[in-house]
Amino acid sequence: MSESINPFGTSITHEDLLEDLEFFDSWEDRYRYIIDLGKKLPDMPEAYKTDENFVHGCQSQVWIHGELNNTDNCLDLLVETDAHIVRGLAAMVMAAYNHQSPQTILDFDIDAYFEQTQLIQHLSPTRGNGLKSMVKKIQDLAAKHTH
Repeated sequence: MSESINPFGTSITHEDLLEDLEFFDSWEDRYRYIIDLGKKLPDMPEAYKTDENFVHGCQSQVWIHGELNNTDNCLDLLVETDAHIVRGLAAMVMAAYNHQSPQTILDFDIDAYFEQTQLIQHLSPTRGNGLKSMVKKIQDLAAKHTH
């Protein structure tokens, strides 16, 4: 898997997303932006849609696959889901976590990031729990690769 196929975390960063979200006055516009973000996620090969990569606790079907890139010790991630808004939320998570070192992932204050987006209070409790499940899955992957 090559990080070049996934712009999130490299050419699309969490700082970019926070800056972009400031332009929108309404949550309807922010949701549209988040859904459009999800359309930029690369497709996940079917071979990665395994039980091991399945994210439990999400309302939708979500898979997250991660591989350590031995060249630069960064975790390259792919995500797939069957729901547009969840795909957009996953893109936001990817902007923070994809192609980062495992330690950087573990050190990143994802709660502060979500707080800056004012996202959590606009999600249903089940969507919020699903988002937390995606984050935990990636943090668990990162923890496996720390020394």
